[in-house]
Amino acid sequence: MSRAVIEIAEPVEQVRSLARDTAIRSIRATIVEAPTRRRHKLSNTEVTHQGYVLVRVLLDNGVTGIGEASTLGGPRWAEESVESIKAAATNYLAPALLGQPALAFEANALRMSKAATRNFAAKGAIESALLDAAGKTLGLPASALLGGAVRERMEVIWALASGDSGQELEEAKEKLRRREHRQFKIKFGFNRPQADLKRLQTLRAGLGDEVRLIVDVNQGWTEAECIRFMPALEELDVALIEQPVSALQLEAMARVAARTSIPLLVDEAAFTKEEIARVATMGCGSVYSLKLVKSGGLFEMKRAAAVAGAHGLELYGGCLLESSIGAAAHLAAFATLPRLEWGSEHFGPRILVEDLVVNPIRFDEFEICVPDGPGLGVEVDEDKIRAFARKD
Repeated sequence: MSRAVIEIAEPVEQVRSLARDTAIRSIRATIVEAPTRRRHKLSNTEVTHQGYVLVRVLLDNGVTGIGEASTLGGPRWAEESVESIKAAATNYLAPALLGQPALAFEANALRMSKAATRNFAAKGAIESALLDAAGKTLGLPASALLGGAVRERMEVIWALASGDSGQELEEAKEKLRRREHRQFKIKFGFNRPQADLKRLQTLRAGLGDEVRLIVDVNQGWTEAECIRFMPALEELDVALIEQPVSALQLEAMARVAARTSIPLLVDEAAFTKEEIARVATMGCGSVYSLKLVKSGGLFEMKRAAAVAGAHGLELYGGCLLESSIGAAAHLAAFATLPRLEWGSEHFGPRILVEDLVVNPIRFDEFEICVPDGPGLGVEVDEDKIRAFARKD
């Protein structure tokens, strides 16, 4: 009895051809400084121009992918600056990837890990560009390459960070009136705690009890200040407190978390999967902020979400004032997560005087919409890039 013959030669050759066509031909990086609509203050700096590194990956098939790395005022939020990101991407990561197939995402991540330790923002920008190029080649959104979307939109949070309570109240009321945002994160830490609390009282009184308020201390308080002032935050019905003490003081953060009824959001205290497991086991918080700049890649960010979820932490889609380019990369991954309890904070495209794309991410009815085009689903505005690019 003859056996059926299974034809495999053609599919295998198609895979080989695709690998050849998507080989990485070049990787280029450009520093961009885009002006913001208002000052954005944190505990250790303030931003009037947001710094980005845009990474372009060119494949042998002629397709170009774009990725973005974002910082806040230089190497203050983390160790990377736009200058170091560009240097790492150009001098160390790019040589390790040239000639490799763009679709070999995990292998390329391993190559980058061997080429440079940490440098998560640089790695994340390159991987985002590879996903953009691969998605454009295959006619698929990046979310499909990341496992497939389970949501098309998510609640989006707006940050209030000018330090002027009157201006912030009017800003928040306008966001509510336009049905753009109904959850607000108030930046603390750049004033004395008593002054920040007065701002918060003004905002709570002016916005009412139905609006959800989140406080981000940006590591600006001591444990003693947390003990003293967190009862006031409880009285003002704050829903979440982000990183109140130094990221290095894990034991103090665990003690603070045990004393308050408000959930703590872990941000700077945990970048890697191992760090996430450690802070969760220690009881440093009950919510984790996902950021590409902390994970070093979209696939790794999904693994970070899985580790956080396995330890019982809820998930929050964090941001570093990304443009629509960086926001689109984050949203592609956020869209695939089984759970995202706190939605996303990717308001960055709206704080820029001019976004960096011709088709900005859409906001609708208090939510941000995941782009559905191939790759990241956004198209770079070359005129804006030329206007805002740093002249070397």
